[in-house]
Amino acid sequence: MLVGVILWSCTPLRPEALTASAWQMFAVFVATIVGCITQPLPIGAVSIIGFVAATLTKVIDIDTAVAGFGNSSIWLIAMAFFISRGFIKTGLGKRIALNFVSLFGKRTLRLAYSIIGVDLVLAPATPSNTARAGGVVYPIIKSLADAFHSSPNDESRKDIGAFLMFAEFHGDTITSAMFLTAMAGNPLAQAFASDANINISWITWFLAALLPGIVSLIVIPFLIYKIYPPKIKETPNAKQWADKRLKDMGKFSLPEKMMSIIFILALISWMTSSLTGIDATLTAFIALALLLLTGVLNWQDVLQETGAWNTLTWFSVLVMMATQLNELGFIPWFSNLIGSNLGNMNWFLVLCLLCVIYFYSHYLFASATAHVSAMYAALLGVALAADVPGQLAALMLGFFGSLVSSTTHYSSGPAPIYFGSKFVTQSEWWKMNFILGLVYIIIWLGVGTAWTKVIGIW
Repeated sequence: MLVGVILWSCTPLRPEALTASAWQMFAVFVATIVGCITQPLPIGAVSIIGFVAATLTKVIDIDTAVAGFGNSSIWLIAMAFFISRGFIKTGLGKRIALNFVSLFGKRTLRLAYSIIGVDLVLAPATPSNTARAGGVVYPIIKSLADAFHSSPNDESRKDIGAFLMFAEFHGDTITSAMFLTAMAGNPLAQAFASDANINISWITWFLAALLPGIVSLIVIPFLIYKIYPPKIKETPNAKQWADKRLKDMGKFSLPEKMMSIIFILALISWMTSSLTGIDATLTAFIALALLLLTGVLNWQDVLQETGAWNTLTWFSVLVMMATQLNELGFIPWFSNLIGSNLGNMNWFLVLCLLCVIYFYSHYLFASATAHVSAMYAALLGVALAADVPGQLAALMLGFFGSLVSSTTHYSSGPAPIYFGSKFVTQSEWWKMNFILGLVYIIIWLGVGTAWTKVIGIW
């Protein structure tokens, strides 16, 4: 709040090109973002306070403020939270994980790839990477570590537990970047891009991320295996362990079958939206309606999915504020200011510079979504002012909005879960993430931009 008051008091000193309303909206937005990062109150409460401040001070009117709650991209996030609840409730997510372990788990590296494969399968329908990595995959890894007597309390942590934990953390980071619906901040980036008249469909995002994503999924776990090798290289008992638990789960239940069918139908609809004209958010609503009609979920399940309602609240407020910053002229002014200082720099160098700044500034953030909210629109504006191809800039910044999670042990929801398991020390975490961060930058800016050229993005 203090930050906001200081900035607000500087209104008479604002740049001449900005209106008072634009500067005051900036003050409220910065105060809200700082609150989301430091979290003196839960992030939802912080956003509501920011909402009240913006309307009570008449920076914007109430109709403009509440319009943010009608953003279709944000409702897509909420709907996908509900869909992911079906994976957990029916046990389908756990069954998928155990089948992967049973099929591919004879060697430790293959076991890591199989676990990441679970994350990959669930990612398109799970916008909460915390729910995916923490609610479905983490318990499997913890049980595997216990089965091999790998404990976080002594050096046996390095037998297998530390490697699997760290590999899956990065696997989840990569899958979050690969699908528009795999991380809560991705649709937010899509909404900001739309404000800049850049359309990004589900299939466009997926195709653009496909090759750098696959390369990352292959290279990153292998590098972790080399620089942070597990002592146990063979896991011959993993199949028996998984088979026993699958046997305990029993036959494929009717709710699991219905969940599978609805999930596949939703995927097909998302992938063919450009042909059918069915909006991605509408697809998610249809999927939820089918889950309710078939009894896979009941209305209490929807009401009790607090993560969805919490995200709907604070995302709506932040998107509204960022949109108003754009409409009131602050983001165009800021973009032109930075763009003019870049001189005649080659647009590809500008894109690389912006992505690197975006990536390493995440050391100051404790939420990937808050980071997207704070910086994406402004950086996109700078890129466009420097003549970076619009869709390429929007996609690359969108991908890096997920990849930033690979930095610290507080970077995103899954980070404190996997770091909190105590299998990986803080020094190991930071040192390896710094090395792997360089690899991400090379893969996504190198392979990624070349690939988008091949498929005609720019």
